[in-house]
Amino acid sequence: MSISDLVDPADPPARQIEKLMRIAGALMTRVQQDSDTSSEAYAQFQRAALLEQEVRVRTRELETALDLLNQSNDHLAQANRETEAARSNLANAIEAVEEGFALFSPNETLILCNARFGMHMPDLRPKLLPGLSFSDYVTLVSRSAHLALPPDETPDIWLARRMARHHEPHVMFNVRLTGHRWLQVSEHRTPDGGIVILQTDVTDMMRVERKERARMLDDQAQLVRATLEHLDQGVCIFDKTARLVGWNRRVGELLSFPMRLLSMGIHAERLIGWMSGRFTLGDGSRHVDLRSWISQSNNRPPLQFEVTRSGTPTLAVFAQEMPDNGFVISFTDVTAERAAVRAISGANERLEARVLERTIELEAALAEAERANASKSRFVAAASHDLLQPLSAAKLFLASVEESDTNAETAPVLGKARRALESVEHLMGALLDISKLDSGRAEVHVTAVSLHRLMQQLGDEMAPLARQKGLCLNVVPSSAVVASDATYLRRILQNLLSNALRYTESGTVLLGARRRGNHVMIEVRDTGLGIPADQQKEIFREFSRLNATVSSSDGMGLGLAIVERACLLLGHTLTLESEERRGSIFRVAVPVIRFGTPPRD
Repeated sequence: MSISDLVDPADPPARQIEKLMRIAGALMTRVQQDSDTSSEAYAQFQRAALLEQEVRVRTRELETALDLLNQSNDHLAQANRETEAARSNLANAIEAVEEGFALFSPNETLILCNARFGMHMPDLRPKLLPGLSFSDYVTLVSRSAHLALPPDETPDIWLARRMARHHEPHVMFNVRLTGHRWLQVSEHRTPDGGIVILQTDVTDMMRVERKERARMLDDQAQLVRATLEHLDQGVCIFDKTARLVGWNRRVGELLSFPMRLLSMGIHAERLIGWMSGRFTLGDGSRHVDLRSWISQSNNRPPLQFEVTRSGTPTLAVFAQEMPDNGFVISFTDVTAERAAVRAISGANERLEARVLERTIELEAALAEAERANASKSRFVAAASHDLLQPLSAAKLFLASVEESDTNAETAPVLGKARRALESVEHLMGALLDISKLDSGRAEVHVTAVSLHRLMQQLGDEMAPLARQKGLCLNVVPSSAVVASDATYLRRILQNLLSNALRYTESGTVLLGARRRGNHVMIEVRDTGLGIPADQQKEIFREFSRLNATVSSSDGMGLGLAIVERACLLLGHTLTLESEERRGSIFRVAVPVIRFGTPPRD
């Protein structure tokens, strides 16, 4: 805090000198007194200085607020003057409008209206005073002697219809008055919920519109006539009494009907009689009765059929009712289409015969392939089973030689021979599993399997291999009891763990489980190199290995193929999630039976 913060430059010099003297006296007193006394005095001095500064700030704020208040009062007065001017201008503008204008408040009471509003109903004008409700206004209009209503409409009906439209946000309609005059009424909602009504005399417009409408009807009749003559179809138009009111020349050409007989007002029966004596119904149209269709008074469904005659085109006949209960009958030449359909039908029959021949040949080839595949699977299974016995005998011979021969030179050779035989034995076992799964001879026994015991056993079996490679193997047992085949589930998880340990150079391999609804997701995670997205399907094929540096003693790429086939056999969903240089996650979804407390080891 500086001296300038304690002394207001706006104060008189005498006041500033007085403040400075007080400050100097307080400082001298603080120096002379002991530490406790001086600290308290100095604190009081500081509080006094801060209080004075705060008072000065508050005083300035009050002065500023007072200035703002004075400015607001000036603005309010100006706004009031502008409002009065706008109100006067609005009243003048409303009176200058050539249309009738009325404004109702949000609670639907009349606020103001100009002199033209209601001028077409003199008996109503004296009652249009501020405060009149909208419903009373509409009631007065419905009872006015100048309102011309249709013969079948009463004032109450008109009132109900008018109030029903009142709830729409924007309304526009015409009101017929006595003396052949018309008034257009527009009703609109204002943003605050009020109602604005405009009344416009449209008598001249209505008269011009009626004349224009009559002229347009004549033009439209000529246009329709020209259009009918340019159609490739034959068209006949009948009124609700089945009398002919319109046609084109194409009808006579298609039906060979004399044009001299086509005249305004002839009955449809004459045309039907001509057709029935010269045409027959086409295929699929044997139950069509055009006479019965015409005799119906209304609600006739669309009718379509075909007629033929030797030496003449095939005609498609289409009859449809019009809104005034009249109907239209059209005739279309479909000879070319029907010929094309017959040609396509013959081509389809020939194609179906060829397809049937090829299907029989493919079925025979497929049966032969299935027999060859079954023979191959049986051969692989038999060969694998037969080869396992001599391999086991060879392993026993090597084991006996290793026990009897302690020569340091031959021991490594014997160890390599034993590992080679073990690799061959593992390969034969994998081939045997593959052949069983492919041949369909694999037997599944679904029982309640404890994941805790199974996962603990796999962890104990794989721990030496993990320690040998310097990896950390983490097994998180689950208390779930699942529905699966214990042997195949064990083989699935064993192959996944072996695969993870084989292709992980450093880090961790994890075996765990997560619950997902009615299933348990058994996961095998590793921190290996990962699998590229474009090769994740390749790893499930036989003898497929992505890591070329792995030796044949580490497997021949059959483990994941066995896993995929076993999961398919058991109905367990197998998924893979992998990212390069960040490891892989294999998940097997197994139905859960229950959860319990894991057994103690």
